[in-house]
Amino acid sequence: MNTEKESVIQLDFAEEMKTSFRDYAMSVIIARAIPDVRDGLKPVQRRILYAMKELGLDPKKPHRKSARIVGDTMGKYHPHGDSSIYDALVHMTEDYSLAIPLVDGHGNFGSIDGDGAAAMRYTEARLSEGAMTMLDHLDQGLVEFVPNFDDNEKEPTVLPAMLPNLLINGTTGIAVGMATSIPPHNPVEVIDAAIAVMHDPYISTEDLMQLVPGPDFPTGGTIVNGDELLQMYETGEGKVRIRAKAVIENGEYGKKNIIITEIPYTAAGNKTKLVEELADAVRSKTFEEIADVRDESSKEGLRIVIEVKKDRDPENLLNGLYKKTSLEDTYGVNFIAVKDGQPGTFPLKNLLQEFIDFQDELYTKEYQYLLDRATKRLEVVSGLIRAVDVIDFIIEVLRGSKDLKQARECLTHGVIDDIRFKTEEAKRAAKQFDFTERQADAILAMQLSKLVGLELLKLQQEDDELQKNIKKFNKILSKKSELYKVIEEQLLEFREKFAVPRKTVITTETTKAYVVEEKVEDLMILIDRFGYMKAIDTPSYQKAAPENLQEYVHTCPIRSNDRLCIFTAQGNLYQLKVAQIPRVKLREKGVLYQTLTKIGSDEDAILFIAFEDLFNSQLLFVTRNGLIKQVSGVEFDTNRAVVNTTKLEDDDRIVGLTALSAKEVMSGHQKVVILTEKKLSLGFPLDEVPELKKTSKGVKAITLEKKDYVLYGTSLDQNTEEFTFDGKTFNAKKVRNRKRAAKGQKATL
Repeated sequence: MNTEKESVIQLDFAEEMKTSFRDYAMSVIIARAIPDVRDGLKPVQRRILYAMKELGLDPKKPHRKSARIVGDTMGKYHPHGDSSIYDALVHMTEDYSLAIPLVDGHGNFGSIDGDGAAAMRYTEARLSEGAMTMLDHLDQGLVEFVPNFDDNEKEPTVLPAMLPNLLINGTTGIAVGMATSIPPHNPVEVIDAAIAVMHDPYISTEDLMQLVPGPDFPTGGTIVNGDELLQMYETGEGKVRIRAKAVIENGEYGKKNIIITEIPYTAAGNKTKLVEELADAVRSKTFEEIADVRDESSKEGLRIVIEVKKDRDPENLLNGLYKKTSLEDTYGVNFIAVKDGQPGTFPLKNLLQEFIDFQDELYTKEYQYLLDRATKRLEVVSGLIRAVDVIDFIIEVLRGSKDLKQARECLTHGVIDDIRFKTEEAKRAAKQFDFTERQADAILAMQLSKLVGLELLKLQQEDDELQKNIKKFNKILSKKSELYKVIEEQLLEFREKFAVPRKTVITTETTKAYVVEEKVEDLMILIDRFGYMKAIDTPSYQKAAPENLQEYVHTCPIRSNDRLCIFTAQGNLYQLKVAQIPRVKLREKGVLYQTLTKIGSDEDAILFIAFEDLFNSQLLFVTRNGLIKQVSGVEFDTNRAVVNTTKLEDDDRIVGLTALSAKEVMSGHQKVVILTEKKLSLGFPLDEVPELKKTSKGVKAITLEKKDYVLYGTSLDQNTEEFTFDGKTFNAKKVRNRKRAAKGQKATL
C-alpha cells in the first residue's frame, strides 16, 4: 500500500494558457525573431559571428567550411536546426540584401535570381571587414558574457558593435503578435546622422532627413512616396513604395524596348519570379503591347528587356507594369527592436540615440580598461627603472635569501631577517625596499639583458609614453565631450572605409493611369445544357436563327475586357477573364466551363453574369431552407478567382438568384415569388427584403411545413402575368401577397 501523499496542484486552465502563451511569445520575440537595438543582430546571427570569431576566421585568414561553422554554432551556442543556422549564415553574405555583408562567402551562396545556396558541405566562409567592427575588443570586457545552454561555454549577450548595424543593414523578423521590418540605409548617411545627434541631442527629424533622406536599398530602385518618409521616421512605422528603375531604348525594326536596370528590394533574391510574372502577363494577354520579355542580366549588371510591339506607347505600358506587377511594390516598415529585454518601436532619432548611448557605454569601458592596463604597466616599468639603480643590493638580497618568498618579503616590506648580506650598506638599503607586489614579481622575473643601456633607455621611453597615455585616458573619461570626439573619430574612419554612393533615388512621383490600348468588343457567352461554353461576337449572335440558339440554357452579353462571374448553388462565385473563354464560330462546340474554372463536379452553376453588370446590380438570394436577402453587386468587387457569396448551413443551398437593376429595385413594383416542394407559393414586396452583407445568412422568407423546402425564388414585376420554372408555367397573378415569413398557399399552374 502506497503511504505517500499525492500532491495535486490545481490550476485555472485559462490562466495557465495565458501564462504559457505569454512565455512562448516572449521567447520567440527575444530569443529568435527581433534584433537587439544595440548591435542590430538576432541571437542566431550573433552566435554565428561569435563562433566564427572563436574559430579565428578573421578577414585575412583562409575560409573555413560552412558545415564546421554551423556545427560549432549549433553545438556550443544555438541548439536548434542546422538548416536555420545555415540560412542565417547565407543571408549575412548577400550583398543584394545587406548594405555591409557580415560574412565573406566562398562558393555558391545563391543569387539575386532566387537560386538557393549550395549545401553547407560545399561552401566556405569567413568574417568580413564589416563584422570586425562588431567583434573587435571582445577581450576587453566591454559586454556581458553569460553561460550557454548547457553551461559549458560562455557567450556574449550583445556584440560590442561600433557601427550602427541595425540602420545600415536593416532587418526583418516575424514574432508572435509583432513583426519588425527595418530597411537598409546608406552607411555614410547613417554615420553622419549619428554624429549630428551627438553634437545636437535635440535635433529634429526634419534636420536628420537632410542627412538620411530615406532608405538606400542595395538593389537600387526608386522610392516614389518620399513625402511620406518624414512620418515614417517620426513614428517608427509606415510604408515605402519602391519601383524598378527603367529606361526606354530603341529596339529593332522600329520597336521600343523597356530596359529594367534595377528591381525593387522586395524582389531581391527572387528576380526569376519577377521575370516569370512579366512573362505570364504576356501569355495571359494582360498587356497586349508586350511582344517579348528577356532576362539579359550578366556579371556586368541586371538587365531585363521588355520588347514593346510596334506603334505602341512604351510610357503607357510602363505605367501599367508599375501598377499591375511587382515592378512597383510596397515595403512595410516597422522599427521594432529589443531593449532591456522588452520589444519596442523606435523612431529614427531614438534608434540613433540608442546607438550613441551604447557607444558611450562601450568606449567608457574600453578606456577604463586601457587606463587600468596602462596604470598597472606603469607600476611595473617604474619599479624596473628604480630597481636598476639598486640592482647590486637586489642581487645581494637574492643571493642571501633561502627562497623566493623570503626575497619577495624583503623587496616589498624591507624584511631582512635571516638574509645574509656581504656589506652593511646593502643591509641598510634592503631595509628601505618598498616595492609593490606587482613590481616585486617583475623584478624577480627580470632578465639580466634588461641591464643593457639600450634596454634601460626603452624602459624610460615606455614610462614617458605610459604617463602620457594615462593623462590622455583620464581626460577622455572625465569629459563627455572628449569621449564623443573619440567616438566621432572612429565613426569617421568607418565612414571612409565603408563609403558607397547612394543607389536608391527618392521622389514624390505618382503612378500615372494605364490606358488599355486593346480593342474592346461586344461578345455573347453561350452555355449549352451539357456545360459547354464559348464566346461569339454579338453581330454573329444577332444574325443566328432562333432554332440554332434553343440549345443554349444560359446566354450572357459581355465585353472582351470584362470577366465572367459564375454563381453556384453551393454559395461560391467563380470569376473568369473573357480572354480565357474560347472565341469560336456558332457551330463549334466550345469548352466545358468546369475546365476553365475551379468549379467542382458537385457544384451547380445557377447564374452567369458579366462583372460590369454584376457591379451595377442588386442580387436577390433565396435558399432551400427559406432564407432571403439582397446583396449589392459592389460586394463582389474582387480579383480573386473564387469567392464565397453567402453563408449557408450544411443542408442548405441557393435555389433562386436574381440580378436586379437599380431601376427595378427603386421602382417599388417588384415582388418576390417563392415556390416550395409541396407546391405552396408565397409573394411579398421586394421592399420587405433587407440588404445585407454577402457574409450573412439572410432572414426568414417563408414559414415552411415539416419536410417541406423551397424549390425556387425570384423577383418579378407586379404586372407580370406568368413565370416559368422547371418547364412549368405558373400564374403570377394568383400568388397571394402576404407578409414575409408567412405560410404559403397552393401554387396555380
